[in-house]
Amino acid sequence: MKEIIQQLKDAQVGKVLENEPLANHTTMKVGGPADVFVEPKNIEGLKKTMDIVKEHHVPWRVIGRGSNLLVLDEGLRGVVIKLGKGIDHLEANGDYYTVGGGYSIITLSTILSRKGLSGLEFASGIPGSVGGAVYMNAGAHGSDMSKILVKAHVLFADGTMEWLTNEEMEFSYRTSILQNKRPGIVVEAMIKLTHGERDAIVAEMKKNKEYRRETQPWNYPCAGSIFRNPLPNYAGQLIEKAGLKGYQIGGAKVSEMHGNFIVNAGDAKARDVLDLIDYIKRIIKEKFQVEMETEVEIIGS
Repeated sequence: MKEIIQQLKDAQVGKVLENEPLANHTTMKVGGPADVFVEPKNIEGLKKTMDIVKEHHVPWRVIGRGSNLLVLDEGLRGVVIKLGKGIDHLEANGDYYTVGGGYSIITLSTILSRKGLSGLEFASGIPGSVGGAVYMNAGAHGSDMSKILVKAHVLFADGTMEWLTNEEMEFSYRTSILQNKRPGIVVEAMIKLTHGERDAIVAEMKKNKEYRRETQPWNYPCAGSIFRNPLPNYAGQLIEKAGLKGYQIGGAKVSEMHGNFIVNAGDAKARDVLDLIDYIKRIIKEKFQVEMETEVEIIGS
């Protein structure tokens, strides 16, 4: 990896680190090291990084702000690319906005709501990046990214980049084509919002944010919702009915505030979280005959 690291530094792609703990870059504060960690300074830096990665045929992975992500204790081999500062631009063209994949979805929703633009009220309390939100079709309060996305600029596994339309993204509940059929990462997103009454939009944003603050444990390190809702049931309600709120394995604990959140109660390891996930799945299956499917993405060697 020394040669790759030197090449990346010589190319001035952005920040380049060796054996960087990914616990520093996830909202749950767990995860082992990345062999090579790169935070490109712009899209050109990202392209140069991908050229070097392809030249050396090493595995690679892109992350955003680290929410909805569980990195295993062994970490990640190869190159981890973080879309952050430098790929967090925001450009307006009439009612259309092109946003960098590293842009905070909460910040974006706050800024545009104050302009009297409607469509992102649901995102007022969702942690994470725009790229991650599009990738998993993040949503809340009856809406999601599929309702506002025009097209997405996607980096594919072979290093090529392409714009995909909303239809080509094949959105469904917390899912897009990028997770399975065409693995890729959202580098930029173009969204279209509608004009509305500014005070009403801001009030809706505030209500959504307060609801999350009152019902979800954001005072602890966590990854967001752990399980997809097994409709017509709700994951959190099933976990609460099973009496699992507060159940703890190692440093990982089912939130006493919301059953579908696992929090890092202190020095948790990814192994603790995985063991707790498996335990919850087994109990819910035994009690309710419901198969639980994780929403959090689990990655690592």
